[in-house]
Amino acid sequence: MNAKIAAALVFLALNGYVYWFLGSEEVIPPREAFSIFPNEVEDWRCIGRETLDPEVIDNLMVTDYLSCNFVNRDADTQTHLYIGYHERQTRDRESGKATAIHPPEHCLPGSGWDVIDSKIVPLSLARDGLADGVRGEAKRFVIAKGNLRALVYFWYHSRGRVIAQSHHKILYMFLDRARDGRTDGSLVRFTVPIQHGDEEAAEAVFQEFASTVTPLLDDYVPN
Repeated sequence: MNAKIAAALVFLALNGYVYWFLGSEEVIPPREAFSIFPNEVEDWRCIGRETLDPEVIDNLMVTDYLSCNFVNRDADTQTHLYIGYHERQTRDRESGKATAIHPPEHCLPGSGWDVIDSKIVPLSLARDGLADGVRGEAKRFVIAKGNLRALVYFWYHSRGRVIAQSHHKILYMFLDRARDGRTDGSLVRFTVPIQHGDEEAAEAVFQEFASTVTPLLDDYVPN
């Protein structure tokens, strides 16, 4: 037998053993529902929670979510926040559909937006010089639809990890499933309109709002 084929078969066998035996008991951690997420966070206020269509929820296979436009106290700056929580990322037992988090870059073209700039950037949202805070990596997009432009930041958030790349998320999910029986995770996404082509101003809005709201995540996205 070809050595590469043999190695692949051994890897698949070990993969199956770890997945089905070491982490056979599924664990769903306790958390707070997004229904009690505050509508006001310091100088920012949610101006209307959005309800996703049943078809969208069925496609995303999301367990719980928050989708809202937040404006600052002067109502001259806004940003959209979406957090989608998946209590498991395997396959739904009834429908057989995959419940894994959908990467936003796969959905944007379908909604009419083009990605005109994309990069992975370090993320550090600690406030006022404090040592704690959200740290890791995020994907930073600039997207366009006609004359509209927006700045998008998103990352996968689970067990205190802030991960930008899908394959890293999959690797950690596999390890967590094997060790602790957990596959839960979340997608955190901020979308800030770019006004008058001022990308730096949009960046400042993201930094301010994200630093304000991310300290609340631990109650809704279990570590």
